[in-house]
Amino acid sequence: MQTVKFTLLGTGTSSGVPLIACNCDTCISTDIKDKRLRCSLLIESPKSTILVDTSLDFRQQMLLYQVKNIDAIIFTHHHFDHIGGFDDIRAFNFINNKPIDIYANQTTMKNLNRVYEYAFSTPEQMGGGVPMINPYIIHNDELVINDLVIQLIKMKHGKLDVLGLRVVDFAYLTDTNYIPDESLQKLMGLEVLVIDALRFDQHPTHFNVSQALEVIDLLKPNKSYLTHIAHQLKHKETENILPPNVFLSFDGINFELPF
Repeated sequence: MQTVKFTLLGTGTSSGVPLIACNCDTCISTDIKDKRLRCSLLIESPKSTILVDTSLDFRQQMLLYQVKNIDAIIFTHHHFDHIGGFDDIRAFNFINNKPIDIYANQTTMKNLNRVYEYAFSTPEQMGGGVPMINPYIIHNDELVINDLVIQLIKMKHGKLDVLGLRVVDFAYLTDTNYIPDESLQKLMGLEVLVIDALRFDQHPTHFNVSQALEVIDLLKPNKSYLTHIAHQLKHKETENILPPNVFLSFDGINFELPF
């Protein structure tokens, strides 16, 4: 039976965990599950390797998980912890001698163009090279990339329009604090849900744990995993108080679902 594999390359908030100069219990923890790179997802099917976001830790993640090829990149939004590794796309260009297709909504593509202008125009001088890309603005609610059909899930991250995604019965909803009803309808019948849950206290642009649990209770997936985790959540202590079939994500956890 063919499967699709989903790997969480990073599960931490924008500052990463441990937080620089912090001596809290999580940041000084020796538990490997309390070490969190910035959020990113790798999707691997029989004919496709798709990355979701080029995190600030993109280079480290590619080396750590021995990723040798990327067919396409989908950007959820333009905050820097999700685009900060963009320049290292060029390593795949060097190896595979071809550009990489990138997909984003109009706002995200505009900001990628602003931050990485040299990749979207003719460079004055090549030097060490620039990322070679084929940019595509997302206009529809579905992408077809090789053998994968990807449903785009429209959400809000504070005032910002962001994208989640569903592939087969797996959904990835990072960086959100509001999912409209029409998007919730696309998320029924999930096997695995990965959802933003920054910390216990409320936040203006992220779900906290209790808010994420409310969405989980509504959608009723078979299993749910919290991501985009700040240092306020220590892995073992948090898992001990979560409901059955709800877990705290950790870097490198992966899921294989029938394709």
